[in-house]
Amino acid sequence: MTASVPAIAVPAFALTWWLGCYLVGRDPTRALLWRAGAALVAYAIAVAAWSLAPGSGIAQLLICVPALCWAGVSVGLLPPEVPEHRQVNRGWPVLALVFLVLAAALPGVGKLVALAPLAGGMALLLRYRDQARPSSLPSALTAAAILYTLGLVVMLGPIDLGPPIVVLAAIGIDLLLMGYLVAVADAVDLGERLLPDLRRSLLAAVLAVLLCGGPAALTMLAAPGLGAVRVLQFVLLAAVLSAVGLAGQLRAGLDQLAFGSDDRLRQNRSVLLRAADALPRRRGRHQMPVLDAEEFRRLTRRALDDFGDVGRLLRNPLAELPAVDRRLAARGPGAADQPLVRAAELRAVLGEHVARLRPAGGFDTTEEWRFFNALYYCGVMGLRPYQRGPQPEGLDRDARRAVDWFRRYVPRRSMHRWQAEGAAMVAAQLWRDLIATDPRWLTGAGAATRRQPVR
Repeated sequence: MTASVPAIAVPAFALTWWLGCYLVGRDPTRALLWRAGAALVAYAIAVAAWSLAPGSGIAQLLICVPALCWAGVSVGLLPPEVPEHRQVNRGWPVLALVFLVLAAALPGVGKLVALAPLAGGMALLLRYRDQARPSSLPSALTAAAILYTLGLVVMLGPIDLGPPIVVLAAIGIDLLLMGYLVAVADAVDLGERLLPDLRRSLLAAVLAVLLCGGPAALTMLAAPGLGAVRVLQFVLLAAVLSAVGLAGQLRAGLDQLAFGSDDRLRQNRSVLLRAADALPRRRGRHQMPVLDAEEFRRLTRRALDDFGDVGRLLRNPLAELPAVDRRLAARGPGAADQPLVRAAELRAVLGEHVARLRPAGGFDTTEEWRFFNALYYCGVMGLRPYQRGPQPEGLDRDARRAVDWFRRYVPRRSMHRWQAEGAAMVAAQLWRDLIATDPRWLTGAGAATRRQPVR
């Protein structure tokens, strides 16, 4: 092994493995982040395999896997309103598996068949690029995909443009760009800031690479003929950088082990840690008045979906609503500077507006009750009627009747539709209150767009 191989392979492995873990750690419930993270981790494993056995069949196959994951990213970025969105997202895993088998069966250049799903996914994304957020995302992803494709052709084809490890590193840069663009898209979709949180995690990753990557590279050079030693060095790097990228999940796991018998302590720490992680991702207050009606509606729906999660509520831009500020002012000086209190007041504001949807009289399951029932019982109260097992203890008679009604008579898809329509009603209430009490929302660029009612 020459000195250039570990000098290039170790940083390429480390940075892509870290970014893959960071994307998953941002929100483990989002499939898009898992797909992007899988593309980066697959590339990192391919780098390790190539440094151990350059040009081997398994290394060539592994370098094609990111293309299949990237195809999943492209279809995952399609707007939900697109007719093909549901079908392609369901069909992508099957298609990826089929092309992975084909790539494994075909030799050399034949493995480029793995690029076919990526080409199809990018074509769909470009077709609906006018609906993408941010608008420049499809073009940037397409440029990175083209460069990745060229690198893959050079790696697997008869073209000789220099040492393969250098071309492999160039492919890594394309994948890092893809991961960054996905992080940007995720932050835009959630109404959050990206750079402070990303910068903090990147700094920790760089320090980890300097502390562990340097000795790992030197160890590989000192034992060039010992494949087991090189494998162990890559495993060490992966473990350290997983801890950096998945820091929040690691803390939660340690608390579960250390405080498993003390539920209250564990829950209190979980709330505080989620709030601490949310602070670098909060959007600045000055950006609130530039929200248009459509984004305001979308953020309201997300806040209602996250009603029971303090960290996500704190990251939501609606935490800066004037209605929240008024409630904080009523609490007295200093309340506005307490993040947990602000999240609690946002929850209270949302709960009040959901309560306005309740029809007069006792609990019922008629048509006029469906929006309130879907939002209140499945959102505010956090009940999960479609999950097996007992519901939380202490439910009143109305809550038990609601759970039974949902289970017996309401399909899951209908409940989600009612939640979306009810969230639009809540957003309309909040919007009317907002423009009636805060004149900033009627001035400035884009005011004409912001005057549009939220339906």
